Amino acid sequence: MSNEINDVDQDGSGATTDRRTLLRTAGIAGVAGAALAGSMHGKFSLAPISQAQAQTATSMPKNVDKPWWPSKWGKDDESGASNHITPAKVLDAAKWIKDGKIYKIGRVYEAAMPLFGARVFALRIPGSPTGGPFGDNKLVYHDEFLATEIGQTGTQFDGLGHIGIQMGKEGDKSEMRFYNGFTAAEISDAYGLKKLGIEKLKPIFTRAHLIDMVALKGGMMDAGQEITSADIKAALAKQNIPESDIKPGDAIMFHTGWGSLWMKNNDRFNSGEPGIGLDAAKWIVEKDLALTGADTWAVEVVPNPDKTLAFVVHAELQTKNGILNHENLIFDDLIADKKYQFVYSFTPAPIKGATGSNGCPIAIT
Repeated sequence: MSNEINDVDQDGSGATTDRRTLLRTAGIAGVAGAALAGSMHGKFSLAPISQAQAQTATSMPKNVDKPWWPSKWGKDDESGASNHITPAKVLDAAKWIKDGKIYKIGRVYEAAMPLFGARVFALRIPGSPTGGPFGDNKLVYHDEFLATEIGQTGTQFDGLGHIGIQMGKEGDKSEMRFYNGFTAAEISDAYGLKKLGIEKLKPIFTRAHLIDMVALKGGMMDAGQEITSADIKAALAKQNIPESDIKPGDAIMFHTGWGSLWMKNNDRFNSGEPGIGLDAAKWIVEKDLALTGADTWAVEVVPNPDKTLAFVVHAELQTKNGILNHENLIFDDLIADKKYQFVYSFTPAPIKGATGSNGCPIAIT
C-alpha cells in the first residue's frame, strides 16, 4: 500500500511537481537539502523563474541579507528559544492555570493519517501474543514494532537541526547553514545529527495564545491564504485579548480549520495550506516568542504568495531565530470551550540526533 501523494496543480497552469522540483524551481534547494527531509507534506507548483534568477538565488539566497549567527544565547547554543523556559517563566505561566482542565492537542498516530510522499507509519504487534507464558501465573505480553519517520509524521515538533539554508554553492555542506550558523558539514551524520539534535531542547512549559482564524474569517481558510500580523491583531481584538498580553517566551498558535480535512480528505490536506507568512513571522520575532503551532502540517502558508520562495517562514523562525514549531495540532475542544489562552506543555522525546519529535502536547487552563 503506497503512501505517495498525488501532485496537485495550485496555480491552474496544469503543471505539477514534486518537492525536489519545487525547490530547484525556486532556486533555493539548500533551504531543504537534508533539512527539508522533515515536515513538508504537500506537493504544489511554483511559478517558473529564469535560469539566471535560479543561479543568483543559488549563490545568494533570497531573504538572507546577513549572517544570523551567533545566537543571542551564545555561539555554542543548541537549545534556541527553549532557553526562554526559565524557572521564573514556569512560575509565571503556572499562575494562569485557573480550573486545572487538561486538553490533549496532539493527533492520534495511525497509518491512515496524512503523510508526505513515501513516508510510512507502520505499527506491528510481533507474535500473538509477543511473549510468554511465563511463570506459574502464565503471564503473556504484547510488544509493538514501529517503522516510521518518528519526528516527522503526525503531530510533529521540529528540532533546530531540521531546517537550514544553502549559503554557497549547491551541495557545499560547509556553507549549508542551520541555527546558530552550524553547518551541515559539522552536524550531518547517517546515525543522527552531531549537533542540534532534538535532545538538546529544554522542556517547554509556557503560556500560549490561540488565534482563531476561522472565527475571524467566517470559515475555514484555504490553501495559499496568508495570515498577516494585521490578521493576528484583528483576531486578538475579536477574542478580547490585548496584544500586550503576549510576552517574550510565550507560544502562539493558529486555528485555521484546515485540520478538519484530517483523514477525511488527505489529498486536499496535503496539497497546500493556509498559514503565516513572512509579515507574521517578523511580528513573532519582534515579540520574541518561543514557539509557533497550528492545525496544519507546516504552520506557514503553502504555497507562499511569492512563488519563488519555499518554506521561508521555517527558515526565518527556526534557522535564523531558533523559534520552535509544532505542527498538526488539534484545537477543537479548546475552541468549543472558548479557551484562547492556556499553558502549553511539551517535552520532545529525547532521541539523540533526531530532527524532530512525536508526542502529545497538552493545554492546561
